[in-house]
Amino acid sequence: MTAHSTAGVAPVPGGDPGTEGGAAAAAARRTADGFRSAAFPWYGLDGAFTGPRRLLQVGTAADGTVQHGAINHGDEPSIRNEATGVEKERFAVVVTVAASPLRRSGDGTGVLDATSVSTAAWLAGSGLLAHTWPPQLDHALRDDWLDQQTETAFALADDLTGEEWSALALPVDGAPTPFHYRESEFGWVLAGTAGNGCHIGAYGRGMSAYGLAFTAIEDLAPYL
Repeated sequence: MTAHSTAGVAPVPGGDPGTEGGAAAAAARRTADGFRSAAFPWYGLDGAFTGPRRLLQVGTAADGTVQHGAINHGDEPSIRNEATGVEKERFAVVVTVAASPLRRSGDGTGVLDATSVSTAAWLAGSGLLAHTWPPQLDHALRDDWLDQQTETAFALADDLTGEEWSALALPVDGAPTPFHYRESEFGWVLAGTAGNGCHIGAYGRGMSAYGLAFTAIEDLAPYL
């Protein structure tokens, strides 16, 4: 695959690396560079979504190859203790995963795991949990809860034909595309194949998944 065009990407403002603002600017540059270096297209919500958009992070293999990344739409996800009565955020995070078989790493030192729709479902499910704090738990117990729920999310992602999942068709680049979809008290998760060398996962809350549509991103500038 050839690198996807990101023409028109705006430069990230600089700053003194020794200051908090400078460190944040440097981190933003690294994130943008990671998205630019991917050899596959990124997906986000289509033009019907008019709210804020921002890059979250990329995931790389041991050899530095970008394998997946996440882009947020709407409010910035944060861990909130819902016992405080704070209104839930409205956000949808789209995860793009490069479709690939089991293969040797670029430096020949190991094997890179195969990626599939289950990979996208797992990344989306664990992403949702990372921004969830059940009201009945205190800070000391959340890590144990998160470990348990993450194992459950992994098992669910490995069984996309199970009863926990339902079928949902959503547009991808204008074409109706089948997705696996599930809801929980913490939000929703979905996963499918874009048909462009990519799998798409998504998670969110406060926004309905049923009205979403995905499209390949031609310009990363609105996300910076």
